[in-house]
Amino acid sequence: MKLKVVIHEAEEGGFWAEVPAIPGCVTQGETFEEVLTNLYDAVQGCLSVEIEEVSLSDRDQVLEIAV
Repeated sequence: MKLKVVIHEAEEGGFWAEVPAIPGCVTQGETFEEVLTNLYDAVQGCLSVEIEEVSLSDRDQVLEIAV
């Protein structure tokens, strides 16, 4: 699986990063290498969270849209 990440330089020094495809998946690090390492841990943690199953009725529709 490939995910796009955005790495920002923090105003106070170091870096912080976010994964736009996973809301709330963010991390930080003092060096670029550290933030990259932390990104792997953050993504793994965000994807390992159990999500409550949504119950659908026969009248519900599930769509996939591109924006």
